Amino acid sequence: MTTSVELTRFRVLPEKVDQLLAARPGMIADFQADREGFLGARLVRLANDEWLDIVEWRSSEDYAASSAKGANLPGIKAFFGAIDSLVSAEEGQAMGAPLVRAHRPTS
Repeated sequence: MTTSVELTRFRVLPEKVDQLLAARPGMIADFQADREGFLGARLVRLANDEWLDIVEWRSSEDYAASSAKGANLPGIKAFFGAIDSLVSAEEGQAMGAPLVRAHRPTS
């Protein structure tokens, strides 16, 4: 199975990190409600006030349709509003099965 992966790297000022993290659940909820083909997302904090958002889409067409909508809902707009600047954005193709989480036994 091949899925489309959106890789967006952006900068967030230190004073807006709490705003970004508080807005994330609303952004995810809006994506689930409004974005056809949205499969999931993972936010990664990098060095130098940079972040990487890894978003998986069912297809390249779903990714393109989502991009065309922009910040059309409040949760998405709030998340985008915390971003200071875009560093890069690109699309890739995930090859093989989706990410599988390891099961950890409880004691």
